[in-house]
Amino acid sequence: MGAVDEIISFGPADDSGRSLAWLPANALENGTVSLLLVTGFGGALGDDLDADNDGVIDAAGFEILDSVAVEDGGPGDLAYGDTVLTEQYDGLDFPPGGASRIPDGADTDSTADWVRNDFDRAGIPGFAGTLATGEAANTPGAPNSLTVVVVPLPPADCNAATVSIASVQGSGDASPVVGSSVEIEGVVVGDFQDGGFDGYYVQDAGDGDPATSDGIFVYAPNGMAVAEGDVVHIAGVVSEFFGMTEITATANSVCESGAALPPAAELTLPATPEAKEALEGMRVTLPQDLAILEYFNFGRYNEIALGTERQMQPTAVHEPGSPEAIALDEANEANRITLDDGRSIENPDPAIHPNGEVFGLDNTFRGGDLVTDATGVLDYRFDLWRVQPTQGAGYEAVNLRPEVPEVGGNFSVSSFNVLNYFTSIGSGGDFRGANTQEEFDRQEAKIVAALAEIDADVFGLIEIENNDEAVFTLVDALNDELGGDVYAALDTGVIGTDVITTAFIYKPSEVELAGDFAILDESVDPRFDTDLNRPALAQTFADVETGEEVTVVVNHLKSKGSACAGDPDTEDGQGNCNLTREAAAEAMVDWLATGPTGAEPGRDLIIGDLNSYDKEDPIDVLTEAGYTDLLLAEQGENAYSYVFDGQLGYLDYALAGPGLLPKVTGAAAWAINADEPSLLDYDMTFKKDAQDAIFAPDPFRSSDHDPVLVGFDFIPPELSVTVDPEVVFPPNAKWRTVTFDIDATDDSGEVSVELVEATAEGHKAQVEVISDTEARVLARLGAVYTFVFEATDPSGNTTTQEVTVTVGP
Repeated sequence: MGAVDEIISFGPADDSGRSLAWLPANALENGTVSLLLVTGFGGALGDDLDADNDGVIDAAGFEILDSVAVEDGGPGDLAYGDTVLTEQYDGLDFPPGGASRIPDGADTDSTADWVRNDFDRAGIPGFAGTLATGEAANTPGAPNSLTVVVVPLPPADCNAATVSIASVQGSGDASPVVGSSVEIEGVVVGDFQDGGFDGYYVQDAGDGDPATSDGIFVYAPNGMAVAEGDVVHIAGVVSEFFGMTEITATANSVCESGAALPPAAELTLPATPEAKEALEGMRVTLPQDLAILEYFNFGRYNEIALGTERQMQPTAVHEPGSPEAIALDEANEANRITLDDGRSIENPDPAIHPNGEVFGLDNTFRGGDLVTDATGVLDYRFDLWRVQPTQGAGYEAVNLRPEVPEVGGNFSVSSFNVLNYFTSIGSGGDFRGANTQEEFDRQEAKIVAALAEIDADVFGLIEIENNDEAVFTLVDALNDELGGDVYAALDTGVIGTDVITTAFIYKPSEVELAGDFAILDESVDPRFDTDLNRPALAQTFADVETGEEVTVVVNHLKSKGSACAGDPDTEDGQGNCNLTREAAAEAMVDWLATGPTGAEPGRDLIIGDLNSYDKEDPIDVLTEAGYTDLLLAEQGENAYSYVFDGQLGYLDYALAGPGLLPKVTGAAAWAINADEPSLLDYDMTFKKDAQDAIFAPDPFRSSDHDPVLVGFDFIPPELSVTVDPEVVFPPNAKWRTVTFDIDATDDSGEVSVELVEATAEGHKAQVEVISDTEARVLARLGAVYTFVFEATDPSGNTTTQEVTVTVGP
């Protein structure tokens, strides 16, 4: 409890009697902490000053001159000294995250001397901020003040001796001279004084050692204005800012301008951390054609991830925890780097395309597009290696927006995640979806555009509000778009207790409801935990033209993100709650085997968001039970419907039962969402006005999951058979050859025709089949020969036709 976490030494006092010490990043921990100003301390880091944990510092031979502590109420926490800031010390019912001494000249050694800070960096160089009542500005080395005064840095001496930047960077992860004051000189290779970085990158001529970087970031929020090509002389203090070596400037000067920039060092992927560390802070270029992998943070922070090729989720192509999955995960990490924008502000305006131009509807990009020769400065921020660009990169659009996939057949089903379509706009509680009517209108327009283009006979919807209203509102909007009552909603009422649910909409002109819907929840099978999974919804639909039936089961299983009690992430790649999803899959298999809707088991189509990649345990349960993963079968191992952490895979499924599989004509995901940056979506929560305007009421980025489409062929082929001759004459008891002219067609492809039966009736009548197009009959008076043909299309649909040959006049 009384362990020494940090020892800070102060140098000689200045003329005002003050001494200032700079602490490296993370020197002080969050939570309960005591700051003691002491003299005569001879201990060391880790010493326990309160061995008996009684809240009183043991006699230690040093004098406490002043103190302040924050106690956040953690169990067993202790704070030391005369002044302890606790929850409600100033009337607020939560502990302070930071405080400053009130600059009134009084020192009462009580909490009355301290005011809670408001965290807007008031007084930090370059930040005016807004001071709370009584709050002191950040004025390191100067008296506390209620006024923010921005003091520019003093000039540095361009003739003073310098050290090489390489000696500051060193050859390891951290600088060997952290905490030291140094002077360097070099050319500015990246100016990022605006946008939140509050500094620039300086590179010198180098020391010739490829293991040491020749560039460094200079943090100078109240420094002079600089430009690329300026030769600057910097005096400052070395620190590690969350893993990035930097110098906080204490003096600066521009010694000359217009200097040539050093050649950009080529950084090629894959690259080890050591290779990147050797170029930290230097001007670099990425010469390869690199694919855009990740863009989740593009709208919020204007950053994208690049890699040598698009990357697959390890458990989408390899067994979880296998050596192959582990190796792919490691290779993915080595084969990526982040292209940033030189700004740390959120939702920057304008958003910048990798080509350096303003991002917009006429200048967008998709995952998989190529970026070449990205050039800028390499740095390490927020736990990622990044290139902060100083110029636009080459860009090539190679992943063009696709049309709706052709899946064939006469009966189609689509799984569509509608990304929290809520009609309870801006409601409290576990609220999701649109915050305003304008957002809702934008969201609905995109979803309706996508549904209308897909034009499926049956849609299984995921992430729709569980209020018995949203699905009907969506159907009304879709029908308004289509100009008639094309779709209807299955009326299930509220299903389960989650705020989101699954639902069906369908075309009554094409399909009919065959029986009632059925629901799988924990009341049916305790293995299907509906505190975590959404209940499974099944409905049998009958094709109006043929009467063929399909039982569609739409699901939304527990996500990987949050933990489940007793079902943690085992670090094998399957994420949290894998056992929960696996048990749900087992329950579903057994439930469907009973024909819960009254239809024939085995003619089931399992769709929806199963929150499992296709090599994971829940999918193994389904495929081992005889269900066929149609995306894998039709699109191959690299099929995807979702992008997470820059890696591809599919969580959205269409799994066909064995009785239905022969009727499948195609299955595909329509890549309208996962490959599109979220800046194009309906949400206006964080965006600036200019980014809100980057909107079109089209299908693209209508959700974050791509819809999945499946086609089925239930229409039998057309068959026409004629025989020559139809009448055999004379009846001379001799063998006669008859031939068959066969015409068989089907929209689904080539049709096979077989002569399946040949019968002879009459006295001594005999028939011999030579082939499917030729036979011999015995010409006996009154004999009747019957031939039955069967045509079979690629989906197994059959048509039969019978022709006869008679013998007589």
